[in-house]
Amino acid sequence: MTDVVLAAILGVLGGVVLSVLLLLARRLARGAADLGSEAERAALTALHQASLAAPHLRAGLSSPDVVKAARHLRVLLGSAAVAIVAADDTVSFDGPSDGLESAAVRIASQVRASRRRQVFPASGRDDDLEAVGAPILVDGTVAGVVVAFAAPVRAALVRAAEEVADWCAAQVELGGLDASRTQLAEAELRSLRAQISPHFIYNALTAIASFVLTDPARARELVLEFADFTRYSFRRQGEFTTLAEELGSIHSYLELERARFGDRLRVTLQIAPETLATVIPFLSVQPLVENAVRHGLEPGEGGGEIRIASRDDGTHTEITVEDDGVGMDPEGLRVTLTAGDDGLHVGLRNVDTRLRQLYGGDGGLVVETNTDAGTLVRLRVPKSQPQHDPGAEGLA
Repeated sequence: MTDVVLAAILGVLGGVVLSVLLLLARRLARGAADLGSEAERAALTALHQASLAAPHLRAGLSSPDVVKAARHLRVLLGSAAVAIVAADDTVSFDGPSDGLESAAVRIASQVRASRRRQVFPASGRDDDLEAVGAPILVDGTVAGVVVAFAAPVRAALVRAAEEVADWCAAQVELGGLDASRTQLAEAELRSLRAQISPHFIYNALTAIASFVLTDPARARELVLEFADFTRYSFRRQGEFTTLAEELGSIHSYLELERARFGDRLRVTLQIAPETLATVIPFLSVQPLVENAVRHGLEPGEGGGEIRIASRDDGTHTEITVEDDGVGMDPEGLRVTLTAGDDGLHVGLRNVDTRLRQLYGGDGGLVVETNTDAGTLVRLRVPKSQPQHDPGAEGLA
């Protein structure tokens, strides 16, 4: 009887263990299926290595960072060693060297001359590696050569090396576009500074001169405001600043304009304290204030009021500049912002262009205006911009 009970217990336990093993096997099989097929996993690995290599190619093939790209491309190609040889024979190499770097330069020279991929057999020693070289063609010019070493070089590696070379060319071209965008942003800043220079500086100096004899103390104050304004506006570095810094420059600007307008210029500020640290493009608010003075209030005999406000709008800071001046024709303004230079609203157009380049098509200025109805200009800037350094250093 005892033997029967023991056998029954063992049978139950055996069944439980078998059930657990079957359950584990099913879960393992499901996990493998979730990861996809072997080909899918290989494709994901290749994409991952390519994404890791991409940033290191954007500065050009002679950059020291390209060696980091070579490391990822060697894993991607599965080769013994990889060299990326720039047009000036700068070699970025990954793998056991053993004289392969000098061999890569020789191979690159031949590939550049032929402008097509080539396979190079081993020189005869048992431990020699074969190689494949493929040109990196950018705008019809051989910007560099990808050289992969393996023993032996198979057809799959030859095709892969050519594809990798084409992909490298695309990354170099993207890097060139990034550089062009930076140069364009700098050119637009120079345009804004040029706009400030002739009109405002003449008026400011004229206003200061008018106080030299009648109110020397006021003249000294205005000279200091002028120095602060020009120091900020013509600083050498930094495409970004904080709202607080820009408002400081705007204060100096408006003090100088008050010297001309007197009581005809009224200013109201409604600035939420939590928005003062917001990073904004350098000279993105000041030109809007100048536009309000020059094209809103100055044409009218009675002057008017400018209202500058900022508020926390969740993920963004919203900044508005409003005047109760002569306003603008909406259709004429639309043409100005989307077409060409009317010689008047250069500041508005440049600010709008820069904002759209930085924050996308929906990130530009919103302008509400009509003839004899004043103008309100609104911009929204993301509160979180970790990639943008305010660049407070480097002031002139």
